[in-house]
Amino acid sequence: MTSSPHVRSAPTADLDADARTALRAFLDAAYDGRFGDEDWSHALGGVHVLATVDGRLAGHAAVVQRQLVAGARTVRAGFVEAVATAATLRRRGVGSAVMAEVERLVTGGHELGALSASDEGAALYAARGWLPWAGPLAALTPDGVVPTPDEAVFVLPTPATPPGLDTSARLVCDWRRGDLW
Repeated sequence: MTSSPHVRSAPTADLDADARTALRAFLDAAYDGRFGDEDWSHALGGVHVLATVDGRLAGHAAVVQRQLVAGARTVRAGFVEAVATAATLRRRGVGSAVMAEVERLVTGGHELGALSASDEGAALYAARGWLPWAGPLAALTPDGVVPTPDEAVFVLPTPATPPGLDTSARLVCDWRRGDLW
């Protein structure tokens, strides 16, 4: 029998080289080899939520700050990256424990929470109150604003969300290498 997850949060700067190496290996395994260098880069520089079970890393998510343009408003978003649970511990509450801490961080310090959802993760986020963005999605790129119609973005309103935020308006993310969302 495994114990309940123990969750802690730590900024990237507080993870030493060994901890970062172990975290990258965990994410590589959790994503079955589909977690690249740009994905890793997207997860750095914010706050990591780390769950352990019986002393071993069992789950992770990172909250990084991004600027999003929602309709005519720019919002400071806590963008959630690199959400993962160890394959042997999926559907045992690890993901929910990680997301509870993510939501605490997002609602305590950002105008909006946002994440790009995989098909597998969408049900978890929806069950936790995250809302699918209903409007068109786009990204600000060196070539201008480019539509990103194949993305599934979920948002979490916070106490600081601007009143009247319209989730049917266009949502534009800032530029970065790799996956834009």
